[in-house]
Amino acid sequence: MADEIRKIANLRTEASAPDLPGRIQSEEFVFDEMIGAELVQEVCRHKDIRSVEKLFSLADPIMISGAGDSQKALLTAMAAKEDSPLIIIVPSQKDVFRWEMDLRFFATDLHLYYFPLVEETGFKVTFSGTERLRDRMRGLASLLDGRRSAVIATVVEAAQKIISPSGILENLMTIHMGEVIEREILVGKLVKLGYERVDQVERCGHFSVRGDIVDIFAINESHPFRVEFFDDEVDGIRVFNEDTQRSIDIRDDISILPAVIRGECSSSILSYLNSGRIFYDEPQRCEEELKKYFHEEAENKEKAFDWAGLVKTGRSGRKYRNREILFSFLKRDADLFKVKETATWKGRTMVNYQRQISLFFNDLTRLLKEGWSAVILTPRRSERKELEQYLSDYHVPVSQKVQKGKVTLYNGVLSGGFELPDAKMAFITAGDIFGKQKARRYKAGGKGKQIRYFSDLEPGDYVVQRVHGIGKYIGVKTIELEGVHRDYITIQYAGADKLYLPMEQIASLEKYIGPEGQTPALHRMGGVQWDKVRRKAKKSIEELAEKLLAVYADREITEGISFLPDTAEQREFEDTFPFVETDDQLEAIQAVKRGMERPQPMDMLICGDVGFGKTEVAMRAVFKCVMSGFQAMVLCPTTVLSSQHYKTFKGRMDSFGINIALLNRFTTMREKKEILSKLASGEMDVVIGTHAVLSKKIECRHLGLLVVDEEQRFGVMQKEKWKSWSKKLDILTLSATPIPRTLHMSLTGVRDMVAMTQPPANRHAIQTYVTEYDDTIVKDAILHEKARGGQTYFIYNRIESIRAMEAHLRDILPSDVTIAVAYGQMDGRTLEKIMVDFFEKKYDVLLCTTIIENGVDQPNANTMLVYDADKLGLSQIYQMRGRVGRSEKIARAWFFYRQGKVLSEAAEKRLNTIREFTELGSGFKIAMRDLEIRGAGNLLGAEQHGNIAGVGFATYCNMLEDTVSRLRAERENKPVPKKMPDTTVELRQDAYLDEDYISNEGQKMEIYRRLAVAASEEELTDLIDEVIDRFGSPSRPAERLFLVSRIRVQARRLGIGSILDEGQTLLIVWADEEPMHRWNMNRLPHSYMSKLHFLPGSPARVRIKKTDIQGNTAKWMSDFIEEITKEIYSGEKRA
Repeated sequence: MADEIRKIANLRTEASAPDLPGRIQSEEFVFDEMIGAELVQEVCRHKDIRSVEKLFSLADPIMISGAGDSQKALLTAMAAKEDSPLIIIVPSQKDVFRWEMDLRFFATDLHLYYFPLVEETGFKVTFSGTERLRDRMRGLASLLDGRRSAVIATVVEAAQKIISPSGILENLMTIHMGEVIEREILVGKLVKLGYERVDQVERCGHFSVRGDIVDIFAINESHPFRVEFFDDEVDGIRVFNEDTQRSIDIRDDISILPAVIRGECSSSILSYLNSGRIFYDEPQRCEEELKKYFHEEAENKEKAFDWAGLVKTGRSGRKYRNREILFSFLKRDADLFKVKETATWKGRTMVNYQRQISLFFNDLTRLLKEGWSAVILTPRRSERKELEQYLSDYHVPVSQKVQKGKVTLYNGVLSGGFELPDAKMAFITAGDIFGKQKARRYKAGGKGKQIRYFSDLEPGDYVVQRVHGIGKYIGVKTIELEGVHRDYITIQYAGADKLYLPMEQIASLEKYIGPEGQTPALHRMGGVQWDKVRRKAKKSIEELAEKLLAVYADREITEGISFLPDTAEQREFEDTFPFVETDDQLEAIQAVKRGMERPQPMDMLICGDVGFGKTEVAMRAVFKCVMSGFQAMVLCPTTVLSSQHYKTFKGRMDSFGINIALLNRFTTMREKKEILSKLASGEMDVVIGTHAVLSKKIECRHLGLLVVDEEQRFGVMQKEKWKSWSKKLDILTLSATPIPRTLHMSLTGVRDMVAMTQPPANRHAIQTYVTEYDDTIVKDAILHEKARGGQTYFIYNRIESIRAMEAHLRDILPSDVTIAVAYGQMDGRTLEKIMVDFFEKKYDVLLCTTIIENGVDQPNANTMLVYDADKLGLSQIYQMRGRVGRSEKIARAWFFYRQGKVLSEAAEKRLNTIREFTELGSGFKIAMRDLEIRGAGNLLGAEQHGNIAGVGFATYCNMLEDTVSRLRAERENKPVPKKMPDTTVELRQDAYLDEDYISNEGQKMEIYRRLAVAASEEELTDLIDEVIDRFGSPSRPAERLFLVSRIRVQARRLGIGSILDEGQTLLIVWADEEPMHRWNMNRLPHSYMSKLHFLPGSPARVRIKKTDIQGNTAKWMSDFIEEITKEIYSGEKRA
């Protein structure tokens, strides 16, 4: 058995993140790694606490009473110091998420797994349940592995009867590189393990066979595997993406657990614990929950152990002790366990102050004067800033480390705070101060297909409401009117005007984003000012849209170059790419190829994050162009980038006989003359260079493609130059942070765009720090990088004093650290030699200006130090940071500002943005935040500046999109696309997101907005599923809100403008007369028709007496609307 258990180590999940569903993750959240573990050590320093800790080494069972929710996780972290697994049995699903949150704080390094319920005994599930089975298998594998981890399960889940550990191990199959196995035998084993043979593997539990390849989607893996054979020998094992069917990783071996296990189910999860601890959270509640489960269905008694039976499975045949720990808030008898040691935990649950700030700080000050230390936890940046201000206002002493009489503020989250009198420590959460908040929970999913941007609204932000104009957002308020509760958005307008906007109308609201430094004036409700501003903007937008469409529509009717389909050489060239393409990269490549093969000129934007493979997309496009008999031009913003691209392109294309030239200021006059001659004659296939390639002297015989790298770095003159070519050739633009004009045009459909947001395999996010300049940090960072064999960029953007900085660095660094200096005004040959020497690792540090911000690729350089970072633009900072982290090493970037310097608000925002968006693939977010910070000054030219300031960026974009859509239809002699009505559904029922279900205001706003803009039943259903996943089963008011939202989506599709509850009757009003003429309502069943009273006039109206309706009004209305939809669309098919 020992050997078999060692084999199970292969089953440890390939993902480093644990598999519990309650993972807290959001761009607005931030956590201090390992702080919780350090706080556990701090707590254990106190004598009275240590006495409780010693209990864990005594004979079991142990009962600890008096510990509240998050205190139990603290105690568990104290007990979980050995390298052995834990099982935590909790009463309910709600407790799973709470435990997960608290353990992630106090035991950050503990791998957490969830053990979900499956549909039938012994894993006999349909493949629709394989995700839960996979989670269960991973949890069991972690227990059999025997290493430090924790599996959390509800008592019902834990009590399920499952196959024994030996039954799992007996059915384990492994495949190794180089192993000899006949494919027929492998297929037979897979069938025996319950895997289904299909044509194409897309789901867990499937496999397929195609010649020498066998694809397998193991039940215990996140992605399927592709096993390649040479005769009967395993020649390759690759991980592939089930959506694209393309390889994404390479493995040496795989372990395959059975999809269906057949055999006697006589064990529980506790049977899998060889050595470790079992924690029972509130055992009496657990027992009651299990009894309720058995009471629900008689057959459940056959599926699961009763309470005594479950406990027994954790003890059977085991020689180990110190296994059982019971947490019970109140002292209770536990005869079943025969408790040998008890302890009373003297913790107190923290009072919830519900934003009574003065009361909280009075109590806090009293504790601190009595010698207590206090830790305040918040995961939100906005809350931390607010707390820091309050601590300053109330003159509360603050310390960076836990200290008596002082407060320490950490980034972290607990389900609730508590006080420990024995340690004189208080753990306080932001929820204890500001009111309880539920943790955000996310359903795992694939990459998003749309780019969306919703700024988080905070009280005091300016907003634009479609009818009333610019106001100030105050907050969300639940108001009761005529016995019905609804949530309203409160907006302050000029004077004493206040608007209470129903949440159902949130789609009419946008955050105001205008030019930097300008505060908009508030409008009056019902005044004429907003109408004037909007009319002026509309007129200007009409003119702009006409101009845009004239440019881009002309391309659609212009005959351009239709490049050849892929040739054999194209495929051969692409095979020389040394990496596995990402899904996004492949999508971008295909989009560009489709555009090039069309007869119309292409104007394509590839917006891919730094280091995500845009250059490869460009190279394949250039190769395709040349193979079709045309020339290509690659335009770069800097000399260094053009030189590097030249080497990259030449290295890949030389063997295919493609002639490539470099044209920049390094090029001599003699070389330039020869290049120009060959371009004119057609002998030169590709020219790569800076803006010099746009010179009037350059004439290409068959120019077919222009590639522009980092478009935002070029000026107006250069852009106008290549725009003048746009009717003659295809243009491919590459950018990581598009300028606002580019991004806006793309999002409004005037220009084609493909997003690349997926990082290459094994790429890590860059660790980013923003701080005052410090020589010690600089020295330590450079020496750390040198010690691991790497190199450092030091960005210093002042040429006149760069040599002084060089001398300073030489003073603070050891003599063996080699430094090179590079800046744009150096002699071209000298600069090129320095850069080449740095790429060849002859220097440890490159002290340089922002010359390296675009496209420089040195995988060995993984530390960056930026001096005076506050003086750089956001795009510059972001591009600079992208020069590191281009390998599998973890990269670090420091952005310094001078000591004691007071930063401008805009500079502070820029640096905070960079620090906030550290994750891979954040270029789009950077670009959109850049819009907010810099305003929209450059968005569509200076003439549009005033209009954007007047109505706000979001409203301006909406108006422009509508105008472009209408004018395009008119130009093409097509009917203007009819917008579906903004349907209003007002039923006299509580239909809202109540505080008990979702208490966080920002989350409410997000969900209300998405409910309001859901365009289809599928989208709405997906959203509701997500909400339930994040927040649990909906409350009654939330259920009604979902039903009302479903009615709204269905009614909007039918052209209904409003459904109003008038008290005694329901009134349905169509938005116009057309639907009633086109649709024969008489086809509706008599049970509905008999209740309809058609009213005269236009638009069409129908009244229904509520006395004619049986049951719930909203449910009846939903069924009625669905019946109309069904009859109408079936009637249209018959016609």
